[in-house]
Amino acid sequence: MEAKIFLSPAKPPGPKLTIKKFKFSIFKLLCLKKSKKVVIKFSLFENLSLTKTKSELFSFTISIKLPSVKSIEQKLEFMVSFIKKITLITFLIIANLSQTNAQEYQNEKGIIGLMYHRFEENKYPSTNVRMKEFNLQLEIIKQNNLEFISIDELRKILIENKNYENKKILITVDDAYRSFYENGWKVLKEKKIPFILFFNTREVNANNPNYMTWDQIREIHNSKIGVIGGHSFSHEYLINKSENEIKEDLEKSHRDYLRELNFRPKYFSYPFGEYSSAFKKIVKEFNYELAFGQHSGVIDKSKDLFELPRYPVNESYGKAERFLTLLNTKPFPFKSFKPENKFISKSDNPPKIEIEFFKEMTNLEKINCFANDGGEWSKKKITFIEKNWIRINLDKKFKERTGRINCSLLDNDKQFRWLGFQFVIDGN
Repeated sequence: MEAKIFLSPAKPPGPKLTIKKFKFSIFKLLCLKKSKKVVIKFSLFENLSLTKTKSELFSFTISIKLPSVKSIEQKLEFMVSFIKKITLITFLIIANLSQTNAQEYQNEKGIIGLMYHRFEENKYPSTNVRMKEFNLQLEIIKQNNLEFISIDELRKILIENKNYENKKILITVDDAYRSFYENGWKVLKEKKIPFILFFNTREVNANNPNYMTWDQIREIHNSKIGVIGGHSFSHEYLINKSENEIKEDLEKSHRDYLRELNFRPKYFSYPFGEYSSAFKKIVKEFNYELAFGQHSGVIDKSKDLFELPRYPVNESYGKAERFLTLLNTKPFPFKSFKPENKFISKSDNPPKIEIEFFKEMTNLEKINCFANDGGEWSKKKITFIEKNWIRINLDKKFKERTGRINCSLLDNDKQFRWLGFQFVIDGN
């Protein structure tokens, strides 16, 4: 009899509507002195996380016949009361959409991003997955009826606000090591499982024997199973570089992508998962639409499009029990996080951390947060500023270059909401 490994049951209904950021516009065609009517257009746009894309949720135009008054001042005075009423109605609609939006975040199933590097390179256990374990992971996903999702489908959910019902799985592979082509790619190709391959171009240009070749990368690109993502040119610690150096590095990689693949990638993975507010801004300027770090958590519509989380999968964290645990996690949506910049100076170490959750989030009193400040993982004291607003009290400075914080919350359906953050400490 075939053994099967199942996740805990989850409640079905999926999200219906998301409004991330609003822009309310009123356009008036002011009447001339002899005009008999005035035209007003009301539009509500959804601004999509600072990308150039935006969608108009609704708009309406009103043409009003003006009374017989002589001056334009009198005509405008007549309009003031009417405009105020329409504006009030519109903002009541916005408030209702916001409430629906917060409730959707609480019910959303989420997308589990899995991050892989090496395949069957067993002398690198921290970044390697053994093929026996990889095949078992794919089988566990299949047995639990979880669907694989392509990065383009993820884009539709996050940017075009596409609805989805059940939890999804996104496979991501960083660095284009030769072992992925020789081992992991064969399995994904045979099973037709979509994935995205992020790689920096310098090692490929140099024909480094540990990395894939451009021909192999073209094979994946042309397969329509794998998508190519940006990962810089050098894969150095770009967060420590000047803005001009970062731009020059990304521009070099874009020249390589254009020369070899005839396109620029739309999706980006930060080298080492490290990013700052300035680095994020540059990635947006290079017209990337989504960007991934290496902090753990579940992707959902509330997340910053340029700070998307992924779970690392390696020999330590790839065993069946741990893999089931991460597949069983849910999104932990939040409204705001401080500090916004994840690149902190020595003087700001440890950072003062505050998280504001949506008011609809329940059971926040059960939240637990852990951090590796002081060089060891420990549970942190939490102070409630308000019912849905917490402060995480770090006892010590982060000693390592990377500081991490993970928060979890056992929900009513016995699944854990999971939220992770990664800081980089300048000078560590």
